[in-house]
Amino acid sequence: MLAIKERREVVQEKVPEHPTSGKSVCAVLVSFHPDPDLPARVSRILAQVGALVIVDNGSNEAARRMLGELSADSRIALEANRENLGIARALNMGIRRARRLGYDWVLLLDQDSVLDACMVDDLIATHASFPEPARLAALGAGFRDALQEDPSRRAPDVAAGDAARAHADSRAQPPWEEVESVITSGSLLRVATLDLIGPFRDEFFIDYVDIEYCFRARAKGYRVIKTRKPLMSHAIGAASRHAILGMQKWTSNHSADRRYYMARNDTVMLKEYGRFRFGSWAFKSLGRRVRTCKRIALYEDRKLGKIAAVASGWWDGIRGHLGPRHRAAPR
Repeated sequence: MLAIKERREVVQEKVPEHPTSGKSVCAVLVSFHPDPDLPARVSRILAQVGALVIVDNGSNEAARRMLGELSADSRIALEANRENLGIARALNMGIRRARRLGYDWVLLLDQDSVLDACMVDDLIATHASFPEPARLAALGAGFRDALQEDPSRRAPDVAAGDAARAHADSRAQPPWEEVESVITSGSLLRVATLDLIGPFRDEFFIDYVDIEYCFRARAKGYRVIKTRKPLMSHAIGAASRHAILGMQKWTSNHSADRRYYMARNDTVMLKEYGRFRFGSWAFKSLGRRVRTCKRIALYEDRKLGKIAAVASGWWDGIRGHLGPRHRAAPR
């Protein structure tokens, strides 16, 4: 056992502190009923990395055909699951496949994220500017909200003037900022560091998977950073804006299933990482759930199903019932 441990330590020491180029990075993308525009987004990814692993979570037949055609490219490896195994398990599968392909760095992506043309190069430059790479758990890409973005105001790619201004800004402050957590999509991770922190938490299934990883990493003394400038377009839910009494309110319009996982996993996070005494985390979570239900009741459709999902998620979180959502069988 000692010989094996020493051999692993030697292997880890050979991994560079920073990724050397985009070709040293393997992208990992989780798909679930992807839309027909996915090949265009994949093309932007492949232009910047050495390989791409797609983990599909039980998509329909048309999507599976599209993914099969994409995987004819030798740079793409496809892991096809028969059912939805959740984002956490799919990410772990993709990272293991990237490791088998010989990659030490992974870039995690959602299927709807649109990468800027220089995203990976900018991530690598940002990583190189960080003074403690051995303590870096994740580098996240700043992003623009695709649903709130005005396309007419967005430059298609990084122009020379943008690069010059970014260089000038970098002399005043680093291109990164420290944060509590980053979203999964656009996160650059070192596989050896992830091994030390531990894999994504399968039983969370979806939602708070990225937040839990970052909180766990920070509890172990690691740091989490993100780029100051946006490097991709990404949508959080199907956000909509509403005006009430002269104020602008946003709501995410997530499905009932997503509302369930968000309520449940946030409750678990409050219990495990919040500093609450005498079980007050449960009441903190209850207050959050009431505010969520109020927003659903005011602004969203399918109100009853979503509110019921929030209540069910909160109760399962209180009891520590994790994994896929279980519904009562019809009588």
